Amino acid sequence: MTTIWIDGKYYDRNTAVVSVFDHGLLYGDGVFEGIRAYSGRLFRLDAHLDRLYGSAKGICLDIPMTKPELHALVTEAYAKSQMRDAYIRLVVTRGVGDLGLDPRKCPKPSIICIVDTIRLWPADRYEQGLVCLTAATPISHKESLSPRIKSLNYLAHILAKIEGIAASVDEVIMLDSAGYVAEASGMNLMAVSNHTLRTPPPYSGILRGVTRDAVLEIGRDAGYAVEQLPLNRYDLYTADEVFLTGTAAEVVGVSRLDGRAIGCGRAGPVTKDLAARFRALANRHD
Repeated sequence: MTTIWIDGKYYDRNTAVVSVFDHGLLYGDGVFEGIRAYSGRLFRLDAHLDRLYGSAKGICLDIPMTKPELHALVTEAYAKSQMRDAYIRLVVTRGVGDLGLDPRKCPKPSIICIVDTIRLWPADRYEQGLVCLTAATPISHKESLSPRIKSLNYLAHILAKIEGIAASVDEVIMLDSAGYVAEASGMNLMAVSNHTLRTPPPYSGILRGVTRDAVLEIGRDAGYAVEQLPLNRYDLYTADEVFLTGTAAEVVGVSRLDGRAIGCGRAGPVTKDLAARFRALANRHD
């Protein structure tokens, strides 16, 4: 069942509330993580917590729990939900303040942990692949807010998503300010060419995904070469395969981009191989 913990108390979907003066709501002032659980086990929780605390430090936000305490909280909330496969959203906001921007007016950050489920697309999309469009809206400039910070402000990605909805496609690919490929609306991106996985490097303006890193590890172990380098749209159009990775999406192929068929025009063999290997890793008992 859906389980929600807010600042020391448990709630359900109907009773969970936050203050209208919370700066996470008023200004997007906060950070978050999306975490998956498979077959009764939390997947790479430590990596997610490391990124959460890094994001918080990046915006001068002191999380009012130690990392072991937050680890124990997520584990407890997940167990309380009685779900075996779940999606956990962990949120830390600046907390309740006034209507001004000054973070000093927020005496204590707020922590929210939601245990629920998530499904981005029907199962057939994982077999057929996603139809995608390059969005006109770029990602935010990496010098205004580091893309390594997983903040509550996703407005640029939402605007790109709206473009995709208007064009009746499944997903959008976003570029950076220089016109290089960055990521999808909430996922990392990889292209496959000649048995090589090619993906934008972390310094280029992308969020370094936990699933992304796991897939790169799996790929290397499976014998694929890995290159982290700037990519443009031509590199995607001419790739053998393109796929997306993310905590919610897992591994999903791209069948078409900007009206062009990618590879065979459906999820390719490397995408399916890595998706199967990822599921095996996620469900491993260790």
